[in-house]
Amino acid sequence: MKTKIRTGRKTASRRKNLTLTLMALPAAVILFLFSYVPIGGLIIAFKDYRFDKGMFGSEWVGFKNFQFFFESNDAWRVLRNTIGLNALFIAITLVISVALALMMNEVRSRITIKVVQTIMFFPYFMSWVVVGYLLYAYLHHDYGILNQILEFFGMESIAWYARSQYWPFILTFMYAWKMAGYYAVVYYAGLMGIDDTYYEAAALDGASRWQMVWKITLPLLRSVIIVMVILQIGRIMYADFGLFFNLTRDQGALYATTDVLDTYIYRALRVTGNIGISSAVGCFQAVVGFILITGTNLVVRKIDKESALF
Repeated sequence: MKTKIRTGRKTASRRKNLTLTLMALPAAVILFLFSYVPIGGLIIAFKDYRFDKGMFGSEWVGFKNFQFFFESNDAWRVLRNTIGLNALFIAITLVISVALALMMNEVRSRITIKVVQTIMFFPYFMSWVVVGYLLYAYLHHDYGILNQILEFFGMESIAWYARSQYWPFILTFMYAWKMAGYYAVVYYAGLMGIDDTYYEAAALDGASRWQMVWKITLPLLRSVIIVMVILQIGRIMYADFGLFFNLTRDQGALYATTDVLDTYIYRALRVTGNIGISSAVGCFQAVVGFILITGTNLVVRKIDKESALF
């Protein structure tokens, strides 16, 4: 009798798992086709690729493509801009999004929360192409709104698209404007999972709202913050191409502070047509990203095992 019951349970479990497996199969196939199959193309980074010989017929050149990039005058500038700006994006967006999530957590009206979430989330769905044209309307030298305001107050207009020193601030502001609402909603969802009894107990002990934030909210939100930051650090070598290309309008005068790995790869492929060098830089991005996300997670795991991503 017990054997039949166990057999029935196993059969039911297999049917349930089969259903879940079939549901996940399309996503697994897509992931395999678009994320794993292209890995084979990395061999181009180690070859002198020629269209007439193809990917497998082209001659091996070892690390020559990597050497060409790192010995070029652009390597230091591109790496500095990529890492520096992405680190700035992560830090500024983290502070703003957590602050927005904490403020939303203090609002008790559901209607107000829904309106605020919609307003904050709206920029996230806007294309960088659209955002680039909006920014151009503000920064155009002759007809831009910002220059007209400066002239109204008796100041000289600024050629924004010829002054590279302003763009780290402009890009950081636009990235935070577009992405902070998305991350704020993620952190707010984490705050919704905190048990209200913690706050009730703290209120009975006479704790202020600010003390509750520091002693209850932020510590319980720490795991979500760490996971999000680890994922962002893992992509610190990948710059948002749409952001850096469309907002700067690919102006050569701005390359000193806005040229990043992704725009460099695009320009190298478009201008020189050298697929080998472009693939080498892309391979370098992937390897460094893997090392960063693994190393960051290892450090977090040593400090607090429960907060680690894996």
